[in-house]
Amino acid sequence: MTTRTATARYSGFGKEGKGAITTQSGVLTDQFYGFNTRFEDEPGTNPEELIAAAHAGCFTMALSFGLARAGYSEGTLETKAAIKLEQKDGGFAITRSDLTLTASIPSIDPAEFEKLAKDAEANCPVSKVLNAEITLTHTLV
Repeated sequence: MTTRTATARYSGFGKEGKGAITTQSGVLTDQFYGFNTRFEDEPGTNPEELIAAAHAGCFTMALSFGLARAGYSEGTLETKAAIKLEQKDGGFAITRSDLTLTASIPSIDPAEFEKLAKDAEANCPVSKVLNAEITLTHTLV
């Protein structure tokens, strides 16, 4: 079993509040976030961006391991995840995660690639935890 941690601190409340996120690994240390980084274009991070990074990374790694189990050892995978935050039921909800994958894998059959990609989409741990619609668009080059 693996446990990972992160902390968030918020000073002040509402739109005027300012926050900072720190991860266990130290990759993020007091990374700024607040209303303006979440709903406007101020530099900093926000929860949806972090979920997008987690989903892209998790899916891509799951597909990489699926490809290795199928006997492939060369190639590249690049995934973009777009998380959609919408007003819903009087609050906000993450309603979608759209994965866009570009892959280069020598000698793979397109049907096998699609099967492995769909399996990774359905079974990566972040996909399993999201209570949102997940879509996958893929291109094999």
